[in-house]
Amino acid sequence: MIPRYQRVLFWCLSGAIVLMALVLLRGCEQTREKLTRHRDETPLAAPVATPSETVRLALANDATGSITLVDREVALPTETTARARALLTRLIADYSYKGSAHPLESGPSVDDVFLLDLPLTPPVAPGAKPAEETKAATQQDRSIVKGWSAPDGPPSNTDSNPGPRIPGGKLAVINLHGTFADHHPSGIEPETLTIDSILGTLSANFPQIEQVRFLVDGQPRETLNGHADLMRTYDVAGTISKSAQSTGQEER
Repeated sequence: MIPRYQRVLFWCLSGAIVLMALVLLRGCEQTREKLTRHRDETPLAAPVATPSETVRLALANDATGSITLVDREVALPTETTARARALLTRLIADYSYKGSAHPLESGPSVDDVFLLDLPLTPPVAPGAKPAEETKAATQQDRSIVKGWSAPDGPPSNTDSNPGPRIPGGKLAVINLHGTFADHHPSGIEPETLTIDSILGTLSANFPQIEQVRFLVDGQPRETLNGHADLMRTYDVAGTISKSAQSTGQEER
């Protein structure tokens, strides 16, 4: 007959083995979730049959709350809207790399970029009087892209009293991917830095772009992820000077 102390020892060892197995399984599950969550899901860009060129990215830094211009060697398409989309995709992909100063999840970010001539002058019905043309243009400029609507009150531009636009400038409409907006870190500072980073990058590489508006999955959206306003029209002029100041401070 097996002594009692041996039976007790047997069951204690059996319990320890089961407990260790459960701990090991839990650890494996956590490791798998971590690897899956941080894998690079950014779509691969199609090969571009053009040589690399030097472009400027306005990179955000969460620690200092600043935007810094840096040079990168990137091969871009020749068509303007495709260049803008590829450049913004590269910008946001940089934020998914390990050690990023403005960490974002990897994945699809920019679906499309559209460029519209400024000032916006939608067509007017034949036979309309000059005063009616001006009124119609004012009302239709705000809805030139499907789904836009102007809120009550003063214009949403950064300028409180903007002057007339010089012909030749562009309005960029950036259509963000819904998962990018939904998974973006929530907070006024990280969201604002992402917006400023996009504006600064466009301003540094496309001088003809004067204003920027945002859509998400082709539709207007009030905020990026709860804070940064996406219903307004952004002027890019001030962003590039902010980036240059940040660069100068770091160099000193």
